[in-house]
Amino acid sequence: MEVNSTQLALKLAGVTQNFVAPWGGKSEFAGLGFVVDLSGEFNSVTDKQTALIIHLGAKSKGSRAKALDNVVKKLEAQQEKLAKKDKKDEGKPSLEEQVLTQVLAGDMPVIATLSRASDILEAIKLKEKFGLDLILQGADDAVVVAEQLAEAKVPVILSAVSNLPASFDSMHASLDNAGKLEKAGVNVILSIGGDGSHNVYQLRFDAGIAVANGMSHEGALKAVTANPAKALGIDGGVIEAGKRADIVMWSADPFEFSTTIDKIWINGEEVSTESRHDKLRDRYTTDSDMPRAYTK
Repeated sequence: MEVNSTQLALKLAGVTQNFVAPWGGKSEFAGLGFVVDLSGEFNSVTDKQTALIIHLGAKSKGSRAKALDNVVKKLEAQQEKLAKKDKKDEGKPSLEEQVLTQVLAGDMPVIATLSRASDILEAIKLKEKFGLDLILQGADDAVVVAEQLAEAKVPVILSAVSNLPASFDSMHASLDNAGKLEKAGVNVILSIGGDGSHNVYQLRFDAGIAVANGMSHEGALKAVTANPAKALGIDGGVIEAGKRADIVMWSADPFEFSTTIDKIWINGEEVSTESRHDKLRDRYTTDSDMPRAYTK
């Protein structure tokens, strides 16, 4: 099947599955993230409701305290509905109610985007109060409260190349944050920072930068494979009996620039990594009786 350029770029980077998260909007509740594989098959969405995304922390309008309060009230209201004994007169729950029910039961992870240390501590309280399966995204100040994050068993999604404060909320952004969090016992997940979906193919290089700045090689490998799979409940991320067979065979260390992919399997099926660039190279460098397409 024809594979689009984005899918191919991700495969050439060794990415076999991708978590897609919504962004923007005025509400604290951004929406639901979903998982796709990069096989190129028409029905490539493997999970449509993987995690609930909420935005906390600094806002251009309104206060962070109000945003947190809105989330608390929404969860409390759903708790009250679930606690009612007589549900005979209630109709079918809305999609929002179904999602919040899963969240309160711990069946759906909640990814909270925030950066400041004080906001991280409030998010941990939110996890404890409602029993949430909480994941933090961004969290440039996570190193300040690494001990609390490790104790609360809260995974952190961060960019390994975030080394400058993007705001007053992220004053502790640094290249060595991933390594420090790993040493503190925090489950680290590496991702491309900001609106970096078009640069996901650089993820392996970012992991190499994390290693160069204090993260263990094994820890960096887990941060782009097993850790995100475990945190988001995705089938894969490890080579294990009964697990989805997503395997990438590299020519050498995958975190090195010169390394290439020899073979790749997605869900047990070997897939092609041939690109349009490869076809053009072969077309214009192969000797042929046909006239040259381009001449000097």
